[in-house]
Amino acid sequence: MKRKILTSFFPGMLLVLTLMAQKPTTTLDVIYFHATRRCPTCMAIEENTRKTLNAYFSDQLKKGSIKLTVINVDDSKNKAIAEKYEASGSALFLTKTEAGKEKKNDMTDFAFSYARIKPEKFISGLKDKINELMK
Repeated sequence: MKRKILTSFFPGMLLVLTLMAQKPTTTLDVIYFHATRRCPTCMAIEENTRKTLNAYFSDQLKKGSIKLTVINVDDSKNKAIAEKYEASGSALFLTKTEAGKEKKNDMTDFAFSYARIKPEKFISGLKDKINELMK
């Protein structure tokens, strides 16, 4: 979080105000679920999701408007979030939060169709969907 410091001089007094930059109001959570045992396609989904985010959205990752979370559904500490998304194995979701309201986008079928056999199509499609959601 960035700080801006404003100073003002009044006769005999120095006034310093510190303002905290607010978090973005629209955020996108990229959530990849997986089981402990993973197939090559499952690993390709995570790998190509990371490639896409790092190549095209590194600034948004740094600022926090886009966040990647990788979750093992077999770990008992992740039970609540896995149930929320109804994920019992590999799944990819893009969840946009705007003005406090969440909208989930299930990208699982798309991910399984392209992440391993046509990674360039997966990366392009994921990039386009993220751009669409962040408008």
